[in-house]
Amino acid sequence: MLTYTFNDHKPLYSQLYSYIKTDIQNGILSSGEKLPSKRSLAKQLNISTITVENAYLQLLDEGFIYALPRSGYYVSKFHVQSFEKKPSKPFLLEDHHKHYSIDLSSHATSAENFPFSIWAKLSRQVLSNHQDDLMKSMPTQGTTILREAIAQYLNEFRNLKVSKDQIIIGAGTEYLYSLLIQLLGTHQNYGIEVPGYRTLHHIYDAYNLHVKPLYLDKKGIKPSSLKDVSVIHTTPSHHFPTGITMPLSRRMSLLEWANEEKERYIIEDDYDSEFRMMGKPLPPLFSLDQSEHVIYMNTFTKSLSSTIRISYMVLPPHLAIRFNDHLSFYNCTVSSFEQYTLAYFIQEGYFEKHINRMRNKYRKKRNDILSLLTESPLYPLVHIKEENAGLHFLLEIKQDYDYDHFISSCHTKGLHIKTLKDYGGKDDKTLIINYSSLSLASFKEAITILYDVLKKL
Repeated sequence: MLTYTFNDHKPLYSQLYSYIKTDIQNGILSSGEKLPSKRSLAKQLNISTITVENAYLQLLDEGFIYALPRSGYYVSKFHVQSFEKKPSKPFLLEDHHKHYSIDLSSHATSAENFPFSIWAKLSRQVLSNHQDDLMKSMPTQGTTILREAIAQYLNEFRNLKVSKDQIIIGAGTEYLYSLLIQLLGTHQNYGIEVPGYRTLHHIYDAYNLHVKPLYLDKKGIKPSSLKDVSVIHTTPSHHFPTGITMPLSRRMSLLEWANEEKERYIIEDDYDSEFRMMGKPLPPLFSLDQSEHVIYMNTFTKSLSSTIRISYMVLPPHLAIRFNDHLSFYNCTVSSFEQYTLAYFIQEGYFEKHINRMRNKYRKKRNDILSLLTESPLYPLVHIKEENAGLHFLLEIKQDYDYDHFISSCHTKGLHIKTLKDYGGKDDKTLIINYSSLSLASFKEAITILYDVLKKL
């Protein structure tokens, strides 16, 4: 006889379902055993027949019982031990991101630098003016309005004459790289700058691609490194982390290399080009390319915020056609609401004003940081390099030291810092100083920590 006690916290059918299910799992109700009829069980438990019926139907749907015509319901055949749960600890993933009081490797953007009031105003405009559009599915490449705004911006400020149909929007460059691998093919031999963007190396590894390191000299990628590669990744306007700006002569050499074979391509990451501190940015490789061998990539994570996960790439026409033919089944990974807001931000001139304001602000911050550094006791121990290289500069330590001991000592004092070695290079004495989110007070404290650590090495 089935005897259960009910309460008022859950629907009766749900409680009855749970009781019978538990009895089956614990072997109290054995395989093949017939259950009471709906009417008799309802009478026995003083509940309605419909309550029993709903509980039985749920058990039937989940396979715990089965029904025989004109016979009734029976317990399905199960091994009791299959339901036994082993004691387990709470599932917690290890947090690989350690937190430091000062992080000189962070690319984050300070909240004070984001145009919250303008963004909020434009968001309201989008919600008022584009309610129907926001509910429609968008093209694989992204919304038309944002691609048109980006095309206009590239034409006016980077001298790139491109169509909106060449532009692909994605949530971060990592996603776009994955699309490019599928577009260009896993049979290609890819070349990556060393030192360089380590995440890109991880992406290529995840696809089991053949990857060759492209070593740099003072002008960028060495032409001698290009042997046996067919697709190269480069950051000519502002290489990270070395800060090298590739001269025009070397850019033309890369284009000549690409033009030698039909399926050679250059992926040009125009990283941080908006924040060149001295002189005008050099023309992108894409603007110099006459044979459709260059793919242009950029992102709004540096110019707006590291949490605005909106990036884009510009494909040469024949690759845009190939993308449309073979990869248009993908859905765009950026919400249409964010795309419309960003499009307004660009079209109404706010983006240009924001870049100009931030360039002046970052230039002042860089000058203040360099002044703090040159006036500190640390200055005789270091050499400043590439101070005009966007939102970071290099700090070369003059004295010999134990790298592991140095890094460990900095971490112990709450300072996170990276060297060129952390980006695949051999140089472990050159520190990369990112200052986009750094306050002057924090940098002053970082100087003190660095000086104290170096004195004791």
